[in-house]
Amino acid sequence: METTKRILIVDDEETLCDALAFNLEAEGYEVETAYSAEEALTLVLAKFDLVLLDIMMGEISGTQLARIMKANQATAHIPIIFCTAKDTEEDMIKGLDLGADDYITKPYSLRTVMARIRTVLRRTSPTQDPSADIDKISYKGLVLSTRNRTCTVDGNEVKMPKKEFEILMTLLSNRGRIYSRAELLKEIWPDEVVVLDRVVDVNVTRIRQKIGEYGKNIVTRTGYGYGFIE
Repeated sequence: METTKRILIVDDEETLCDALAFNLEAEGYEVETAYSAEEALTLVLAKFDLVLLDIMMGEISGTQLARIMKANQATAHIPIIFCTAKDTEEDMIKGLDLGADDYITKPYSLRTVMARIRTVLRRTSPTQDPSADIDKISYKGLVLSTRNRTCTVDGNEVKMPKKEFEILMTLLSNRGRIYSRAELLKEIWPDEVVVLDRVVDVNVTRIRQKIGEYGKNIVTRTGYGYGFIE
């Protein structure tokens, strides 16, 4: 059975963003929204099958977010469709040169967007060996299976509780990005009323101990937080 495709919409026009999400969910997609590139970067981007991306947003533009994704091995393969009011031929060429899979100018019809999404997903969905594990995030011998929620280090499975696994998955999926403790708390403990920053530190220490030589790749930025650096 084909898995449900997961789509992220990044657009600072909240009404448009929510309307598009509603219609995509009605078509059977799993959808998340972010009202800025900054908000999108707090998510585990590697879990999405496609990103719909506006260009003109806040401090981080859509083109900057696209560059960040294409520079990261964990997200470089994810197709991007720009949906933007920048409608000149030069703008379109720049967007496609960044690695975007399609470029839709505003205002657009929902039918057009749906058709473009189907086309891009059909074109970019790989034909896989059924036995192959496509739901994995890895760095050298460190492999996380997002399907089985397991961690292996150089072929040996490492027992890892849910919160530790989710922290490592967040850092490994967004290599090079430094997360503050507050961001990790929001991402990993969203429903907890009170969780101390110290809890993040303890979990990161345990993760480092469990993943052996790869523990050195989890760096601490004093006064800010943690990141996974190649």
